Amino acid sequence: MDIKEIASFTDYFVICTGTSDRMLDALANSAIDDIRKKHKRKGKKQGNSRDGWVVVDFGDVVVHLFSPDQRGYYQIEELWEEGKVLVRLQ
Repeated sequence: MDIKEIASFTDYFVICTGTSDRMLDALANSAIDDIRKKHKRKGKKQGNSRDGWVVVDFGDVVVHLFSPDQRGYYQIEELWEEGKVLVRLQ
């Protein structure tokens, strides 16, 4: 989601759902490893997979990893509805 016109702290959100704690951790760790190797950027992981929401901040890109319940509860796409959805995969 492109939010650079409406937010000052980042340009893009990547939002996805993981169906278990292990999946959320694996997705976060994979994003950190891949971005470090391919783009030489460090990511800062925040949150706990057991709580259902993990955030990985790369500066220009913030990755939100949700459990299905937390994604439904926070409805982050609706909070940032002025942003432009670039890709949607289901």
